[in-house]
Amino acid sequence: MAVPTKRHSHVRASAGMVGRQWQTSPMHPKNFEVKDDTARRLFAESIGDERFMADVLANRYNRLILDRWNDLSLPHGWLVAGCLFQSVWNLLSGRPPEQDIKDYDLFYFDGADLSEAGEQRVQARVEQVLGDLGITVEASNQARVHLWYEAHFGQPYDALRSVEDGIRRFLVPATCVGVRPGQVYAPNGLELLYGGVLAMNPLVPHRELFERKAASYRQRWGWLSVG
Repeated sequence: MAVPTKRHSHVRASAGMVGRQWQTSPMHPKNFEVKDDTARRLFAESIGDERFMADVLANRYNRLILDRWNDLSLPHGWLVAGCLFQSVWNLLSGRPPEQDIKDYDLFYFDGADLSEAGEQRVQARVEQVLGDLGITVEASNQARVHLWYEAHFGQPYDALRSVEDGIRRFLVPATCVGVRPGQVYAPNGLELLYGGVLAMNPLVPHRELFERKAASYRQRWGWLSVG
């Protein structure tokens, strides 16, 4: 994959990570009791972008999606959400990185076409490129989220200005992460993600939605904590 050299706010370049094997650190949660909060905190504080990208790429489907990135032709595209942070949590739990990941989310931004039909055309292209992987991959135009969010989730949602704006508004700050070839976007850093801390995002203070989401995560990764 080509490594972009341009950076912008909160986006960091991360080169040479394709195919790198995930390795267990001496401070990895597999090597200490989950109840050891001090060890978990020290481990989480040590995490950088390269380790995060390595863990993301340990999931073979993430790696294959990024390998085919140029063929997707997504305007301002990012691979986001559960396929990233859930891969990390699986590895921290000693599980295969792909386990129990329901879908793989691709965000893009096309303010010139807010139609559902336009989004469906992009989805069709995604399925053509990635359909042989045998996983569910969903493409979402972040320019049109405000048109359907309230009807689906019961809460108002202001129009987004970019994909990065959408990532910042995930319900749980620890999960606000995105990657694309050579780049990591983590506006809240990575400490909360690797520390397993679930908190409500002040940008979307919808407590009922947050509590449902947190409960769902903790059913699968019992060591996560609500902070």
